[in-house]
Amino acid sequence: MGDSQSWTAAPAAAERARSVLATAWSCAVTAEGTREEFVGAHSVTDDGRILLAVPEDSVLAAAAICAPRGEPSAVLEFADVAPVPVRNRIRARLWLAGWFAPEDGHLVFRATRVVLRRPSGALIVELDEFAAARPDPLALAEARLLTHLADCHPDAVERLTRLVEPDSLHGAVRVQPLAVDRHGLTLRIERARAHGDVRLPFHRPADDVAQLTERMHVLLGQAAAATCPRPLQRQRADRDG
Repeated sequence: MGDSQSWTAAPAAAERARSVLATAWSCAVTAEGTREEFVGAHSVTDDGRILLAVPEDSVLAAAAICAPRGEPSAVLEFADVAPVPVRNRIRARLWLAGWFAPEDGHLVFRATRVVLRRPSGALIVELDEFAAARPDPLALAEARLLTHLADCHPDAVERLTRLVEPDSLHGAVRVQPLAVDRHGLTLRIERARAHGDVRLPFHRPADDVAQLTERMHVLLGQAAAATCPRPLQRQRADRDG
């Protein structure tokens, strides 16, 4: 993979959507004019169908039985929440419109429309791409990895700011790891009244935690070799002085 490709590499929208599904713990369902929140009640099949366990006497179960098959009868919403405390912790929202059908003690949801909304805007995810996609291989480990990096290695996070353009660090008061996927690490740069995100790409994708460790060591090596000043550190020194 060339430098230009690795610099821009990021998960495709369908992969991002499947990662949100794989890691979200709760699901909000709007159907028949009501909205219910289900915690720890959903699972996802390989082809993207969502299985939801609900009480037999719930409004949603009755709506699923009565709705015409194939008609959009519900909207599901999932939130992707950053595991590290930062401003605006919602990194993305995933909406799926479609219909439920009772099956083997579950409600099976088949999507007819999938929309992924990120800070950069909303994207419609093609249904065949959504069905074929798989979650990022680091998705289930991401929360543990990021909280460990933030809590145990803040010095490493600060060293990584050497790889950030100085203009992006102007006025920065805190930098935290916001996200990691097989293609790169994203940092949240917080200022007094605003924030921004900067992506640090890996030189090649990481398909497991062992490969991620190697990719992070490469980034830290690049940071150590960087000669640009660290505005965040300088600002802290000025403030402390």
